[in-house]
Amino acid sequence: MYSAEENYLASILVEGEIVTEVQVEDAKGQRKGTESIVETLIRTGKAKEVDIARCCAVNYGMDFVELTHVTPAKEIVDMVKLEDARRYGMVPIGFDQNRLEIAIGDPFDTDTIDSLNHVLGYDVNASISSPEQINDAIGRWYDEAIGGADADTDLVVLSESSGGDSGGDAGASDAPVIKLVNQILKESFNAGASDIHIEPLEKSVRVRYRIDGFLHEVANHPRNLLSSIIARIKIMTGAMSIAEKRLPQDARIQLRLGDKDLDLRVSTIPTNHGESVVMRVLDKTALNLGLAQLGFLSDDQATFEQLIALPDGILLVTGPTGSGKTTTLYACLNYINKPDRKIITVEDPVEYQMSGINQVMVKEDVGMTFAAALRSILRQAPNIIMIGEIRDLETASIAINASLTGHLVFSTLHTNDAPSAVARMADIGVKRFLIASAVRAIIAQRLIRKLCSECKTPGELNEREIKALTLDATQMNDSTIMTPDGCVKCRATGYKGRAGIFEIFQIDDEVRHMVNENLSTPQLRRQAREIGMRTLREDGIRKVLNGMTSASEIIHVTMSDAS
Repeated sequence: MYSAEENYLASILVEGEIVTEVQVEDAKGQRKGTESIVETLIRTGKAKEVDIARCCAVNYGMDFVELTHVTPAKEIVDMVKLEDARRYGMVPIGFDQNRLEIAIGDPFDTDTIDSLNHVLGYDVNASISSPEQINDAIGRWYDEAIGGADADTDLVVLSESSGGDSGGDAGASDAPVIKLVNQILKESFNAGASDIHIEPLEKSVRVRYRIDGFLHEVANHPRNLLSSIIARIKIMTGAMSIAEKRLPQDARIQLRLGDKDLDLRVSTIPTNHGESVVMRVLDKTALNLGLAQLGFLSDDQATFEQLIALPDGILLVTGPTGSGKTTTLYACLNYINKPDRKIITVEDPVEYQMSGINQVMVKEDVGMTFAAALRSILRQAPNIIMIGEIRDLETASIAINASLTGHLVFSTLHTNDAPSAVARMADIGVKRFLIASAVRAIIAQRLIRKLCSECKTPGELNEREIKALTLDATQMNDSTIMTPDGCVKCRATGYKGRAGIFEIFQIDDEVRHMVNENLSTPQLRRQAREIGMRTLREDGIRKVLNGMTSASEIIHVTMSDAS
């Protein structure tokens, strides 16, 4: 059933001689899914977006703007954030006497038009243009402003298939869809996104980027484009079936953007409105990160370098999902990767391919589990082993035995802080005397947003922040407090890029004795503090005082830190 609003719009199109009543009735019979009348008319070629926009402008007594003939000044474009332009489907076209002139694609969305005065901070005068022209204008006008990819830079898909199993979905090979998907990828890479989310909603396709840990809505596309977008992405993987829409699928896309090689880990899943796609961006430049780029300050970096140079034992990196554990492990391997050492990793999946390192991917469907892989690689005589995650007793036991027989083992655990890792391993079933003997150090970490280097400004902490961080005047004497401002480079957030904050818990003889005696996690934590471990919040405070990040960011990220 169509809404009264949709039927009203159809009547406007008939009166404006854009379509006939017969064509409207015919479109109702060709409707797909949740398409509106207008979407069906456009898809079937009975009407053009630009003609519909002109007709609506006349009916509503509004001006129509041909955006292909408009090029506003950069300062006018900068008055509207990219995410607002995408979210509301509009662009700024002029400014006069505190009134912002905009072009909008949906004149029926009166609530949005009314709220834009508040959102943009100006009195708004709206004209009408077609959604197609608005999306094109956003791509052209904001490309340079957000530091986006050069439109002339080629995006080459290295993994693409011919799409022979497409089941006849011709839309996937249409040049406009290819251009749209390439634009989404280019914008995400140059915005520094870690994930791309393409989500089907009832009447649109929402595109969101995860940037510095936060999701940003950047576009809403017509609902009828969903199947073509998904089909195009599946073809780019070279491994997914376009015909299969009922089951989840996973694959990879290998890309070259200019002189930069990139991998995307692609996951699709069916939802109530269609297939949803998430693409994890794996930037191979992360392999070259040094320890300083991870966020270690000089003293912690020296300690960490000593730990990863040990000949044997287990080094655990802990934290929740998305806290950068895998990146830290790769940086460690990159640091110690020398021709005289054999390094083997067991991962699920292999996220980055590293030169000079033997990487084994877990395939549980054929019996290649973490434990099975570990048993085999020990016969390969490695010096260093990296295990993606210790998940069960069998994996933990093999890792501990490897460490006790002269191997250096790196792995991860999901715990909130460093001392809790001991209890976690005991819960898995590892005997405490083995934990005490094998584990050399436990590093807990979180990711914090760094202040944008282009726009951060000197500032002061307010009373609430000083109290929350328990700072005193002595600590703040030589500090360099900086605060976020916001600019085009950081998308007006005040932050650009992320770094880690760390707890480094070194296991000494006293701690080993406490582990053997089955002492509690709070007791281990107190002992760790006595031998010099800084908590996550304390490490964060140091990064506030040296101007790397803001106090509000540390308070937010370390909310659960008891100290």
